[in-house]
Amino acid sequence: MSSTRADAPESSKVTVASSDGVELSAHLAEPTRPRASSPVVLFAHGFPSGDIWAEHIGADLPELADRAAARLGCRSLAIRFRGCGESTGNFSLGGWQDDVEASLDYCRTLTEGLGSVWIVGFGTGAAVSLCAAAQDPYVAGLAAVAAPADFDDWASRPDELMEHARHVGAITDPTFPPDPKRWKAELSKIRATDAAEVFAPRPLLVLHGSEDVLVPQFDGRALADAHGSAHLRVISHGGHQLRHDPRAVSVLMGWLDRQLNSEL
Repeated sequence: MSSTRADAPESSKVTVASSDGVELSAHLAEPTRPRASSPVVLFAHGFPSGDIWAEHIGADLPELADRAAARLGCRSLAIRFRGCGESTGNFSLGGWQDDVEASLDYCRTLTEGLGSVWIVGFGTGAAVSLCAAAQDPYVAGLAAVAAPADFDDWASRPDELMEHARHVGAITDPTFPPDPKRWKAELSKIRATDAAEVFAPRPLLVLHGSEDVLVPQFDGRALADAHGSAHLRVISHGGHQLRHDPRAVSVLMGWLDRQLNSEL
């Protein structure tokens, strides 16, 4: 399904209600020529870094959501996790997983129970999305881009992570978290490799850059191995920000197109 200027989707800002009163800012793209199967694709960004702070992380996903809506004929929802962009709240790993679960509930309202829901996650967003999807049989498939296999590195240095989250603006409340022990414990409990095993045999694309210095290629292979039948693609000389690598985006869109066609 190719797209032209006439296929440009209608888009709007929406708000997704998550746990603890958190409101997620999101971008909804509606295709002009929707598929009969009425699928929805949820896009989830990664964790802020020293280069891309919480205010800006995920700001480029609406463009990708529009592209998916136009090319694939599916509704597309790009969310901003708590503590990022215009979303309220403060970062916690468990909170981000709650955000995915709330977004999946919102996607179900868009399909009215008739269409499937797919997820495209990047980095940390991919890992927590996989953990949420493993417990949600309504999710038809998932693409994990540059996803960490676990958060053991963070769990070994939780105070450094918390300080980093404050520095990049993902935690702005000086009294947060109310329960530091619980906040730190989530770093060990949320493991994408365990989730990948549970998620099988549903379709899983694992997309990783061979030169990713933030999340080593080994993590991608660990996720694929845990799933057992994942489609693993390693982008030669690709870094962590595969969202901006045309080769990776092409692989992602092609995979989604094939999966959605298989539903017909």
